[in-house]
Amino acid sequence: MLYPREAWTRTPETPELPRCVSVTRVDRGFDCGNDTESHPSRQMDIESTTLKYGGLLRQVRRLGFSMPELRKDYVSDTWVVFSAARSQRPGAFRGGKSKTDPDRCPFCYGHEHMTPPEVLAYRKDGVPNGPGWWIRCVPNKYPALQVEGEVHRRVSQLFHSMNGVGAHEIIVETPEHDEHLSMLSEFQVQEIITAYKQRYLDLIRDKRFKYILIFKNHGERAGASISHPHSQLIATPIVPRRIMEEVNSINRFYESTGGSCIYCEVIETELEEEKRIVSENGSFMCLSPYAARFPFETWILPVEHEMAFEDIADDERTPFGRILMDILGRMHGILDDPPFNYYIHTAPCDRKETKYHWHLEITPRLTETAGFERGTGFYINPVMPEDAASILREGVKLADKPP
Repeated sequence: MLYPREAWTRTPETPELPRCVSVTRVDRGFDCGNDTESHPSRQMDIESTTLKYGGLLRQVRRLGFSMPELRKDYVSDTWVVFSAARSQRPGAFRGGKSKTDPDRCPFCYGHEHMTPPEVLAYRKDGVPNGPGWWIRCVPNKYPALQVEGEVHRRVSQLFHSMNGVGAHEIIVETPEHDEHLSMLSEFQVQEIITAYKQRYLDLIRDKRFKYILIFKNHGERAGASISHPHSQLIATPIVPRRIMEEVNSINRFYESTGGSCIYCEVIETELEEEKRIVSENGSFMCLSPYAARFPFETWILPVEHEMAFEDIADDERTPFGRILMDILGRMHGILDDPPFNYYIHTAPCDRKETKYHWHLEITPRLTETAGFERGTGFYINPVMPEDAASILREGVKLADKPP
């Protein structure tokens, strides 16, 4: 179920003192307090983890899980090390926020001349490349790939390459410079989803493109060089490795089970267990995945099997928009507006992978990947997904709960 917006609204912090929260996992709930003296028998079993983020100090005291645990992703061969002790490091959860000056922002009203000519705009009045819009899509001024040219592969015994043909676009989500997606109107979020679909359907007709990724970077640490709310789209001449790993695993599961979709199995099992579910609304569910790579990583999946995002129906835009706003609002309120990335994983452009199940992944940027992660392909996550889901599901700051 979805919880009301006011449930996850942050309350002002006491200016003189840092906010401190201690959480002990007990049965189905949380025992919240600020000292352990009243529970001396628990002290030997409790692992204290200090999470510092955005000026917010939290002490999370957890029962069990003192031994690190390795978990494999549902679909890919990615392994994650869950080690709560890692979050005791100084600055383990770092923030850092900067805002673009509105006077110099190319995505603001009246600054349309600062971007390349638009490829899509929703406006009631006005002329192309002028004011009057509420959604605007433009080519990226500094593209990762160039739309001009044909794809040419060069292969030798050791070296494989191709020219960088593709598309790179910006979807400006609102004329409002300082707005957050979770705080927009339902209409505006549905229009963002419609723009995603419309640009996807236009670019998928270009046979040079094999995959289209729609993604959002929020915050400087998540890769956003401009703070004005926007998403991006990149079309590539090859299918990314991560997507091919998912496709191959999905096909193996389908064959080994006699025709089952692994993501449909994940949805059914997680709905039964409930402990990693954040919210659901009948059409979509939001969960903290069993082998979450990052603290508070969450996925949004359509409950019914759907191969590709571009097939989303008009009557699905509302529940999809609502659950996306809901989880981003929870993160904004509970985690103090963290930097994050989200991206839509969908079937490749040739639409041959009918067994695929599209979904959106949200990965807050609360920790850094370092030598071990880069050297092994493993991830280290200091927050168990069951705890992350419970914190997000509770919908209020833990410090505001009675002890």
